[in-house]
Amino acid sequence: MRYKALALQTTCHALNRLDDVQIARDALVENIRRVGRQVQASKQFIGPDLHLVVLPEYFATGFPMEESLELWREKACLSVEEDAFGEIRRIALDNGIYLSGNFYEADPHFPNCYFQSGFILGPKGETLLLYRRLNSMFAVTPYDVLDQYLEIYGWDSLFPVVETPIGRLACIASEEILYPEIARCLMMNGAEVFCHHTSEVSSPMPTQKHIAKLARAIENMAYVVSANSASIRGTSFPEASTDGRSQIVQFDGLVLTEAGQGESMVAHATLDIGALRHQRERPGMANFISRQRNALFAKEYARHEFYPPNTWKPGFQKAEFLEIQRRVIRQLYPPSS
Repeated sequence: MRYKALALQTTCHALNRLDDVQIARDALVENIRRVGRQVQASKQFIGPDLHLVVLPEYFATGFPMEESLELWREKACLSVEEDAFGEIRRIALDNGIYLSGNFYEADPHFPNCYFQSGFILGPKGETLLLYRRLNSMFAVTPYDVLDQYLEIYGWDSLFPVVETPIGRLACIASEEILYPEIARCLMMNGAEVFCHHTSEVSSPMPTQKHIAKLARAIENMAYVVSANSASIRGTSFPEASTDGRSQIVQFDGLVLTEAGQGESMVAHATLDIGALRHQRERPGMANFISRQRNALFAKEYARHEFYPPNTWKPGFQKAEFLEIQRRVIRQLYPPSS
């Protein structure tokens, strides 16, 4: 299977300065529709073999800054069942594409918090996959409420992969590209294409995330389709701090395409799933997956607990998240006598 994939680089119009909830919700919907128009125009230009489009991190809302958890949930979070998420479904349906993006999810099972979630929609607008981000600094993740989350969704929900006619797809959120275990677990569940939604510092110099994308592609023998923001507007941050270098990385670490700064559809390339599978099935030193000694590492990981699960409680603010991290650091690096 060979087809075109696009890491769409689009501007994020943040909701932070919109204090009225209804105005913020209306702006959220318009943000989605604007991206929909860009996807439609991009497919018309690239061609009918464009089958996968990946969008940047929190493309419709921006990220919470001074807002309380309750306010951000009210004005910027979506349920997959509500009409506003239907606007995202319409992008996939109207263009007949697989669409992957990232949003803040109001899960009815967890009414006191929200998750940052990745999605993959099919060409009919159907939800094929939901992935809740597992590693975050100041937001709740399934790991922070792990026992309750597993009781509702089960272990298989943590590292989901969906099999489609264009390959086995999975989502990675932003800085999670820096944590090799997440990509590794997705690969072990079959992932061949990592849809990476990010909003990261762009630089002509190699950044940490840029290097990590190459590493995750090589060590997992997988494509990385990484969509970055084309600036974030509507906050106090300099707009172009997160702007550029959306890219597609081949399973051998070769960068197939990369966008410059600004809104762009330049980061599109052909993904050859047949070639990837041929490489994975070929014995040799370059077949890193088949030579992995997982049993060695499983026992060693089990001996060392770093960041504990089930730590979140309603009412947590940034200070509480920081204190948990400080405790972990003290455990890892006790003060020298």
